[in-house]
Amino acid sequence: MMAEANPQPDSAANEAEGATAQAQPQKSLEELLAEAQAKVEQQREAMLRAVADADNVRKRVQAEASTAQKYALERFAEGLLPVMDSLEAALQSKDVSGVELTLRQMKGALEKQSIVEIAPAAGERFDPHRHQAIAAVPAPGEPNSIVSVMQKGYRLHDRVLRPALVTVSKALENGAGNPISSTDLD
Repeated sequence: MMAEANPQPDSAANEAEGATAQAQPQKSLEELLAEAQAKVEQQREAMLRAVADADNVRKRVQAEASTAQKYALERFAEGLLPVMDSLEAALQSKDVSGVELTLRQMKGALEKQSIVEIAPAAGERFDPHRHQAIAAVPAPGEPNSIVSVMQKGYRLHDRVLRPALVTVSKALENGAGNPISSTDLD
């Protein structure tokens, strides 16, 4: 019987130890939970700060782009003002040399802004990216070559602002005979 009595006190001792052991891990779990919640709150605050920073950067970039767009033509306009003054002076004096000077100033102002003329020479190959054909005329030589320039074109860096208006050549028609061959088959 004693053997049976001993196991009961041992089991009571084991239960008491288990209760203390369970109380300690619960406290430790509560501490871990509190720490985890604190970390989550810190990360949430960091995320909110990062989102706010990104939003501020976006707003600043938009404001800078708006300002840059608004004043992008400022340097170009400043370059054109002396040209306008010279043109007005040339009109008042009715002097042809003043108009030539004004034209040189205008070309200089355009070149400073990287605006370049597209002025193809006669005989140059037609390029649909830089030229616009207004008419096709029969002419000796290679077809699709430029015969004359009606109006110069302009490009800004690599972008065409206005294509050059040109007349291009087309093959001479063979009056009598095979249109494919210049030799008569008769």
